[in-house]
Amino acid sequence: MNTQEIKGDWKIIKGKLKQQWAQLTDDDLQMAEGMEEELIGRIQKRTGESREAVEKALKHATAG
Repeated sequence: MNTQEIKGDWKIIKGKLKQQWAQLTDDDLQMAEGMEEELIGRIQKRTGESREAVEKALKHATAG
């Protein structure tokens, strides 16, 4: 998988996450490699969802 494919996949994932949790901002969803924990924390803080719910949604979004 090349960089363009990864960037394209991430755009799809961000769209799915924003559909599920409209209160997320683009800043919340900017994620550098290795920042998964921060992303999960931001989503939890913004939405009030449990860690398990966020991880499940991320897994679902990446299953595409």
